[in-house]
Amino acid sequence: MDVIPTGLWQHVVTVEPLEGSGGFGDVYGPPIEVRCLLSEQTRLVRGPDGSDTVSSASYIAPVEHRPPLGSRVTLPGGRKTTVISVDRADGGSLPVPSNTTVHLE
Repeated sequence: MDVIPTGLWQHVVTVEPLEGSGGFGDVYGPPIEVRCLLSEQTRLVRGPDGSDTVSSASYIAPVEHRPPLGSRVTLPGGRKTTVISVDRADGGSLPVPSNTTVHLE
């Protein structure tokens, strides 16, 4: 498994993993800073339930990064958004980089 060179991780997002819901709404874990490559581009993404959803941004991160759906993400400019889809590309033994793409509301 090849990895994407760390020099390409030009951005940092803050991810608060969704842990469940409680009496006062959603419960999030402690914030984690993630180095990534951010793309703020609107596109149509298929959600986990099969419905089409509009994504306003996405980021590529190391392959081991797997935030739960519904996690809260703060972008470098301060905008808060939510994880709607997570795609993993694992090149296995091929000489291609493995990564995770996270699509945001």
